[in-house]
Amino acid sequence: MATQTLTTSRNAAIREKVDAFFASIGQGMNAYMERRSRMGQIQALEAKSDAELAQMGIRRDRIVNHVFRDVVYV
Repeated sequence: MATQTLTTSRNAAIREKVDAFFASIGQGMNAYMERRSRMGQIQALEAKSDAELAQMGIRRDRIVNHVFRDVVYV
């Protein structure tokens, strides 16, 4: 039975390149998801008074539903 050691410098260099590649993809995905996040909208609505929300036709317990109304119907 043959075994191969993965700790050689060549394999380490390849692993580092692969790690760097996936790390860059991950950073790009994080930035994309932060831009698409609706957390800012939720926080802005949470900061409003109940009277302000009522004028908008939103109940405090339905803020998340309101923000995601175009994505999910609940």
